[in-house]
Amino acid sequence: MSKFNFHRVYFIGIGGIGMSALARYFTFLGKPVAGYDKTSSPLTLELEDLRIDIHYKDELTLIPEPFLNAEDTLVVYTPAVPKDLKEWIYFRDKGFTVKKRSEVLGIITNDTFCFAVAGTHGKTTTSSILAHLLKETGTPLTAFLGGISEDFNSNFVWEGNEFSVVEADEFDRSFLQLRPDVACITSMDADHLDIYGDEEALKKSFRDFAANLKPNGKLFVRNGLPVQGITYGIDDNSDYCIKNIKIEHGTYIFDLGTPETVLKGVKFNKPGRHNLLNGLVAFAMAIQAGPPLDRLAEALESFKGVRRRFSYKIKADNLIFIDDYAHHPTEIDAVFDAIKEMHPDTKILTVFQPHLYSRTRDFLNDFAKSLSRFDSILLLDIYPAREKPIPGVSSQQLLKLIQNPMKKLVAKQDLAKEIKAQKPQVLVTMGAGDIGLEVESLKQALEYEN
Repeated sequence: MSKFNFHRVYFIGIGGIGMSALARYFTFLGKPVAGYDKTSSPLTLELEDLRIDIHYKDELTLIPEPFLNAEDTLVVYTPAVPKDLKEWIYFRDKGFTVKKRSEVLGIITNDTFCFAVAGTHGKTTTSSILAHLLKETGTPLTAFLGGISEDFNSNFVWEGNEFSVVEADEFDRSFLQLRPDVACITSMDADHLDIYGDEEALKKSFRDFAANLKPNGKLFVRNGLPVQGITYGIDDNSDYCIKNIKIEHGTYIFDLGTPETVLKGVKFNKPGRHNLLNGLVAFAMAIQAGPPLDRLAEALESFKGVRRRFSYKIKADNLIFIDDYAHHPTEIDAVFDAIKEMHPDTKILTVFQPHLYSRTRDFLNDFAKSLSRFDSILLLDIYPAREKPIPGVSSQQLLKLIQNPMKKLVAKQDLAKEIKAQKPQVLVTMGAGDIGLEVESLKQALEYEN
């Protein structure tokens, strides 16, 4: 791994999922780490357990004194941090070395054999499967994940430093800082239009990412995407292809074809065709590290999952409760299709929290169409994250467009009561905001009721 000539590392926005993985990395290397975030969260509490000094007010006096030395402190920030933040302005104006998270990730991984997972959907699940496959087959790797892997119980994995696994994030064109040896593109749906302006600019950015591979690098592309690469798909003519799918006791069983051979009776336990595709491309990428195919197949079957990615919270005869990070219409459709495939002929209640005013505005009609497919919809207010409100954009506006009479705008404190009143067969909570913090209390309330 590339060495940084800094004794300390300070993070602005340390509670972000990608930032916290980097904070763990530098702590693992033995460097003092501190940081700021707007709010406390389970992630920041875990970092504090590692003796990382974190504060939650934008006050310069709260920065630990050793980190005010510009000579030996590296400052890492996330692009989501507002530019009027006092700490950001201070470090920028006082001559500190200030780098984006993506720049630091690029430097760390540049002298490793780097696996990079790109795409508007599926990055976290695919990279988590890939890290699990490599670890289970004895590959010395470091992984920076965009979610909490249930196999590692962390978003940071250290099993050696010869190989690295990273998510190549298209937000703010961050993935252009990476120079992968092996990469994939899972999807290129319009998103982050507040950054790109239009879908074509987003697609160009993915093509620029593909052009960034190291010489003789390999790019895996989901069949049908407008980028040249080694293709993967389901029931088609892709280079890597899944065929003859069966479902037994909630497990997919299928044949997996590579350019050289066909593996029969491969098993995978995460529901949804989108997750099958994620597993397939992770498998194809892992082959490039050279492990035996039969051991890779065993590892694929043992993959547990990622927290908040089609996570079963309750699996009882009278109630299925699933939690998912879905925050884009395409992801909502994938969750709905997966539920219908695994739990046919059931009534589904969804609780959805829109994420970002700009995304809600840009995909308003698509969100309404996707949510209308569910039997019943409970809608929360928009989670703003880094954004200020946009006039005329609200959950109430989205609610009006949903073509389903079984719909209601609710407050978080009323969720349990509303859900119990409806007695759903399947409940799914979705969103990338703080809805995830409600899941455990909902689970307890519903288990008590049952």
